[in-house]
Amino acid sequence: MGVSVARIRVLVVDDHRIFAESLAAALAAEPDIDVSAAGSGPAALRCLERAAAEGRRYDVMLVDAELGTLAPGGTRTVPAPRGAPDGAPPGTPAAAPVDGISLVAGVRSSQPQIRTVVLAEKDDPRRAAMALQAGASGWVAKDCSLQRLLAVIRGVLRDETHLPAALLTGVLRELTAARKHRTESEQLVESLTPREREVLRCMVAGLGRKAVAERLFLSPHTVRTHMQNVLGKLGVHSTLAAVALARRAGVGPAALTGDVVERGGQLA
Repeated sequence: MGVSVARIRVLVVDDHRIFAESLAAALAAEPDIDVSAAGSGPAALRCLERAAAEGRRYDVMLVDAELGTLAPGGTRTVPAPRGAPDGAPPGTPAAAPVDGISLVAGVRSSQPQIRTVVLAEKDDPRRAAMALQAGASGWVAKDCSLQRLLAVIRGVLRDETHLPAALLTGVLRELTAARKHRTESEQLVESLTPREREVLRCMVAGLGRKAVAERLFLSPHTVRTHMQNVLGKLGVHSTLAAVALARRAGVGPAALTGDVVERGGQLA
């Protein structure tokens, strides 16, 4: 009678079909690994949602760092800028592009028990730092050995973080700079009065001036004054810039309870 082996469920996400299929085949040869592959971010999200609904969640997701940038003919293109700082959320429609970092962040938010590892064609400290900030547990070269990749897969399931030694200094520098930027943003937000912070959270939630006034039981004129004060104290000239700074400082949106009359209007 054989001894059952606890199997690791792995999802490979890469829009380079030959690479994805080759990697999936190599991993499938391991006795303790079940593997599936997805050719895009939206396809990966559908796989994850389906697996969760069936009670067989994935354990590890391997994500191409350049996901979504493969042009016809197999050449890489520069990713288009994302419209929101946080990237695409879980459940993005199939027609919408989802890059690798956005996918990591979305999965971290929707299924935090899944460990993600980013597969990269080249070392990039800035992108590696972004991946870690988004929730990745590792950054591995695509041309690493299968033994190395298996060690990373098993390691992240023990809550280890894996980075190439050559990237450590650069990634630490990037993370330190990001923390400094966040700290400066936090200090600016702390300069706001409690009422101004309430108004800022409403701005982060995307509420228009009229909706903010109704929510906080203030006149639209008073809300306009508060918004102008918020922009001035934060040292920015637009609502979008204020929202971006607020997000860097960790300011979340106001909870949208009750009826909201207006959304997405002019805020200042």
